[in-house]
Amino acid sequence: MTHAASQESLLQAVQECAELAGSVAFSHYRKNVAVEWKSDGSPVTVADRGAERAAREWIHARFPADGVLGEEFGEQAGTSGRRWLIDPIDGTKSFVRGVPLWGSLVAVVEGERVLAGAACFPAAGETIAAATGCGSWHNGSRARVSDVAALGAATVLITDDCVFSSPAGRDRWERLAKAAAVSRTWGDAFGYLMVATGRAEVMVDAIVNAWDIACFVPIIEEAGGVFTDLDGAVTAFGGNSIATNAALAAESRRILCSI
Repeated sequence: MTHAASQESLLQAVQECAELAGSVAFSHYRKNVAVEWKSDGSPVTVADRGAERAAREWIHARFPADGVLGEEFGEQAGTSGRRWLIDPIDGTKSFVRGVPLWGSLVAVVEGERVLAGAACFPAAGETIAAATGCGSWHNGSRARVSDVAALGAATVLITDDCVFSSPAGRDRWERLAKAAAVSRTWGDAFGYLMVATGRAEVMVDAIVNAWDIACFVPIIEEAGGVFTDLDGAVTAFGGNSIATNAALAAESRRILCSI
C-alpha cells in the first residue's frame, strides 16, 4: 500500500492491526503468564511482547516505508513520513490479574497529527476505530459520545488519581470528581472507550505516553467529543490527557486544566 493510502484504508488497517495484536494478547489471557518489571515500575509479559511483535510484522509487510514506535521494542525509523504507534496491552496490570479492562492500541500519525486509530478489547468483546473524516466505529456501528450536559449527572473516570505531579492537580481532580454523579477508576484505554461510546462523559490521565492515547484522538473526535492534554492543546504528545463529550468539554476543562 502506498504512502497516499486513503483515510478509509487506514481506518481498515489500524482496526485489523489492533485486532491482530489483541488476539495474540488474548491467547495468553488468564494463563498465569510470568510478570517482569521494567525500569519505570510497569509490568511486562510474554503477551505484551508477542502482541507487539505480531503487529510490527503486520505493519512491515503492508507499509514497509512507515516507521514504527512500540512500547516494548522502541522505534524503527521509516522513510514515508508516517509512523505507527503500538501499545500491545494497555492495562497490563489489569491483564495479569484477569481483569478484562485492557486493550491493544494502534495509531498512525504524520508528525503529531493522528490520521487513524483503533483499540481492541478482546476480553470485553469490543473494538473501536476511527480515521479523520470517516467516523468512529464501535463493533461495526457508529460511535457517539453522550449528550449529558450537567456535570452532576456525569460519570468521570481516571486511571490513577494518585499520580498528579502537584497538589493543585490532585485538588482540581477532586473538585471534578465531587461535582460528578459518579467517579471511577475504569481507566487506561477502557476509559476512553467509555467516553467514545457514551457510557461516561470524562476520562483523565495525569501521566501517559503517546502510544497510550494517540489512537483515541480520532476515536473521540469522530464520535463528537473533545480530546486535549491538560493544557488544553489537541495533542497525544503532551504527556497527559482529558477526553470528554462535547457538552461538558468547557466546564470540565475549566475545573481541571491549567489554561
